[in-house]
Amino acid sequence: MLKRRLHIPPESLYPVDDWRIVERRYSDRYFARAETGFSLSNGYVGVRGTFEEGRPTWSRGTFINGFHETWPIVHPEESYGLARSGQTMVKAPDATVLRLFVDDEPLYLPTARMQEYARVLDMRAGTLTRELIWSTPAGKHVAVRSCRLVSLEHRHVVAITYEVVLLDHSAPVTICSELVNCEDLPIEHEDRPGDPRVGHELPQRVLNAVVAEDAGGRLLVGYQAVNSGMTLGVGVDHIVETAMPYETSHTIDGDFGELAVTANAEPGVPIRVTKFVAYQSSRSVPPRELVERCAWTLDRSIHGGFETLVEAQRAHLDRFWDRADVRVRGGTSSARTQQAIRWNLFQLAQATWRAEGAGVPAKGLTGRAYEGHYFWDTEVYLLPFLSYTQPRIARNLLRFRHSVLPKARARARELGHRGAMFPWRTINGEEASAYYQAGTAQYHINADIAYAIRRYVNARGDVDFLAEAGAEMLVETARLWEDLGFYADDGRFHIHGVTGPDEYTTVVDDNTYTNLMARLNLSYAVECVRRLEAERPAAHSALVDEVELRPEELEAWERAAAAMFVPYDERRGIHPQDSRFLDREIWDLDATPPDRFPLLLHYHPLEIYRHQVIKQADVVLAMFLLGDEFTEAAKRANFEYYDELTTGDSSLSASVQSIVAAEVGHQERALEYFRFALLMDLADAAGNVSDGVHVAAAGGVWQALVFGFGGVRDCDGRLTIEPHLPSAWESLEFPLRFRDRQLRVELGRRTERYTLEEGEPVEITIRGERRLLAAGQPLELEHVVV
Repeated sequence: MLKRRLHIPPESLYPVDDWRIVERRYSDRYFARAETGFSLSNGYVGVRGTFEEGRPTWSRGTFINGFHETWPIVHPEESYGLARSGQTMVKAPDATVLRLFVDDEPLYLPTARMQEYARVLDMRAGTLTRELIWSTPAGKHVAVRSCRLVSLEHRHVVAITYEVVLLDHSAPVTICSELVNCEDLPIEHEDRPGDPRVGHELPQRVLNAVVAEDAGGRLLVGYQAVNSGMTLGVGVDHIVETAMPYETSHTIDGDFGELAVTANAEPGVPIRVTKFVAYQSSRSVPPRELVERCAWTLDRSIHGGFETLVEAQRAHLDRFWDRADVRVRGGTSSARTQQAIRWNLFQLAQATWRAEGAGVPAKGLTGRAYEGHYFWDTEVYLLPFLSYTQPRIARNLLRFRHSVLPKARARARELGHRGAMFPWRTINGEEASAYYQAGTAQYHINADIAYAIRRYVNARGDVDFLAEAGAEMLVETARLWEDLGFYADDGRFHIHGVTGPDEYTTVVDDNTYTNLMARLNLSYAVECVRRLEAERPAAHSALVDEVELRPEELEAWERAAAAMFVPYDERRGIHPQDSRFLDREIWDLDATPPDRFPLLLHYHPLEIYRHQVIKQADVVLAMFLLGDEFTEAAKRANFEYYDELTTGDSSLSASVQSIVAAEVGHQERALEYFRFALLMDLADAAGNVSDGVHVAAAGGVWQALVFGFGGVRDCDGRLTIEPHLPSAWESLEFPLRFRDRQLRVELGRRTERYTLEEGEPVEITIRGERRLLAAGQPLELEHVVV
């Protein structure tokens, strides 16, 4: 049930374009949203879509993945085992500012008179460009063109060109290129008290400058975070190109650096400043060394030039789109749909492409909401997309989870468990969720990680990863489940005192989603250990020694999985969300005013917890992830029951509801939920897009297209396709990477085409019938979609 209104900007502001987001005029109303929509990132460094001239903004920011400050969590009432240290992603010094003065008058977009204006996010080029003609207070006309990118080739590099041309009169021109420590300078910010989604504002100083050097105009600064001890190096250099005489001056200290270029400009003669920026971060390397690394990076970037970066950017995105582009035709707004699909997919590229050695923040690197924390979003909403399009990145993200396994083991011990307990919210691997009912109690994070390992290994066939890291995580997560649960008088294995994906129902017994996922975790751990024993004896021996694995543990996991209790209500024919869920009063969503959503901002948690009301699809998600555990009748009954209780308050919900709606035959509802997920950010469905992109929702868009309407499933390395093409669409086309084969699926109203573009022949099941695909032999099937 959707109670939200989509706030779609007028087409005159953002016209339809298959590969670009084009802003035709400046808008005070939409500028904060535009900062998010025009953000650029490569997974390591991200910059919001601010104007080069700086203001206006309360949320301007440059972010480095994993670079964070810590702060003590103060609990009103203390209790053992609560999270003690908060973690917040720090705003890195902002180098995007290039202020322009003509006749000593600043270009200030909110009040400037514009004759022409266009800002373009090019999703094939990976650039943000802006062109305008400014009429100064003196009536002079000035053309300004800028282009920026965050390099996909060089993960530490941001580059900007800024060109100014006087069109009709001469005038003195000054371009001030700045480096500003925004984190420790007072700036305006949006005030939304009580909204837990907003990032934590750190009251104390965060970044201390250890190094601040002006090397002939090259600005080099090294910082250390006060509490976390993390270090950061920043380097900025410039190339100035013009046929006119000009002068430069420069200055630097810990919080501010500037290079000023001044010239008596003549009409028709451009002044072009190209700005190269390098960022390096570390948990332990001294700032001085990071600054040196920045200098090396700047040397290479300047030597290659801006155009070289542009060419490399396009090459990376060509590879991305070749594996990831999903094409839709038909419907009343197919062009707008295609544009929105590509924008969502582009966000996935930006959030993950160079996220080596880190996770993916819930908002990517487009804002500091949720503190820049990593959640289960990565494993459930991003890993499927990556496993079937960019398996290398999927493996890297799973390796990151493995890198924090020691801290997960320590957290399990703190909670009184064996094995490992991965954190619900984290940057550095430690639990940072102060609200344990909707944080630490979400034990399902363990099983979500296990599920992601299984999904990746099935899609890639990567047994080596199991030997390297996957099996060890599976063993430790299985240990926790076997220790957490217990056998009751009914002989069944129960899990009590947990929270499932639905955060409007917390600390419950026998959450259906959790129990089903825990069962998968236990069974798959046994399967993988035995697989290594059979296929990688040396790796199996090393694993047994590393984790002190005993044969009787495998038997205990099998026994627990076989005896796992899964709630079921015979009368209704549905699975209760937990053992007591159906005993609660049903929340009257129809009588709830639209302005009272999301409920978490308008009602006390206890009032919510006492009702049958759902923030996010819970049982419905289980039906998607573990479809073989449910009959078709149960899927339909569960969907129809829970759909009426689900608020849509979570950005993660709509895509899953779309997938299951398509599977059970509710095509109109599937399209409705898909559109809601698709426009989550572009139409500000959650009302907080100014805080950053909902990256998991973008991953859900791909899943709704491929798993929902495309009907793709895999089970133990066997690919099946059962399409559910909406009647409003003429066609749906998408690529899939599966076990070193490149497949392309084209679904039409009357014909379907399945092509193996690369790799050895592969058998897939299409509409219940096994088919063999061979390279160069496309399979065409006639089928009329009813």
